[in-house]
Amino acid sequence: MIKQTLFFLALAAAGSSIASCCGENTDALQPVVITEAVKHDSEDPAIWLNCSNPAESLVFATDKNKDGALYAFDLSGKAVDEKTVRGLARPNNVDIAYGFVLNGQTIDIAVVTERLENRLRVYRLPDMTAIDNGGIPVFEEEEHNAPMGVALYRRPSDGSMYAIVSRKKGPTEGTYLWQYLLEDSGNGYVSAGKVREFGTWSGVQEIEAVAVDNESGFIYYSDEGVGIRKYHADPDTPDASKELALFATEGFKEDHEGIAVWKTGMDEGYIIVSDQAAGKLRMYGRQAEKNSSGHDHRFIAEIKTSATETDGIDVNAVLVTEKFPEGLLVAMSDDRTYHFYSLEDIRKRLSKRDR
Repeated sequence: MIKQTLFFLALAAAGSSIASCCGENTDALQPVVITEAVKHDSEDPAIWLNCSNPAESLVFATDKNKDGALYAFDLSGKAVDEKTVRGLARPNNVDIAYGFVLNGQTIDIAVVTERLENRLRVYRLPDMTAIDNGGIPVFEEEEHNAPMGVALYRRPSDGSMYAIVSRKKGPTEGTYLWQYLLEDSGNGYVSAGKVREFGTWSGVQEIEAVAVDNESGFIYYSDEGVGIRKYHADPDTPDASKELALFATEGFKEDHEGIAVWKTGMDEGYIIVSDQAAGKLRMYGRQAEKNSSGHDHRFIAEIKTSATETDGIDVNAVLVTEKFPEGLLVAMSDDRTYHFYSLEDIRKRLSKRDR
């Protein structure tokens, strides 16, 4: 009997070692939902909150291919065919904003970068009607004009809506990203005019992920392989072209990828960055700690996820449902799916680390 017990203990230990060697991580955060697979290549998600009925909210996500699409998923991970836009030429990143005024009506919009056509596409939510008159060209007359990342900023003072766009390649000093003012063209469509060029690039890899913290008024973007750079979002700020911080420069296995801002209060919360090759989300304080520049974002924790090679991420703490009692985080996985995580599960992990 003793020998048999020892045999099974050894077998259990061997099984644990085998699982570890095969890459299985039982400590990885598990998703509440995994979506249906997209056709080609999952890339970047954006969460749309249905304010009147959060359970009817949607996740829009790009399928990056020359025959690509902007998928719509419900909160159970099912693709919503009637709201999915197909036939896009390598759609890269997507973002969502609330409160755009078109034809005297206040609407929500989704903006996606269509990389092979060098343009933005704009859709009214949630019906996904195109309202861009066929597309808005970006980086016109530039040698490098293939858009990748996009983030939307609604200025609190007057409701002006801006799109901040990054590209596949660009200059290293001051002009890698362009910011556009989105406006009602007067004929039922959205038009855009460039208001500034900004952004340092290290020259190491590229700049793709961009995120905006509307309430705090800051832009964050990933200088892949180097760190996260921070600028003012309001183009009329006197020092709008000044870099405010470069942080998250240590601890990443390879690329700095997707960025999302998890808001737990007016200026409290976390800046979440995807450590793609490590399969982790690294979390930094949303509120900058005081130093000589006043913009030092402290590293707080890292969380292993079951999603693999995560690029784009998005988070919404206001979207509260039975499945997601404290909000939702969506992460791209390289098996052509998107993983939906509960912010409650993430908070509990953070709480355990604080004990």
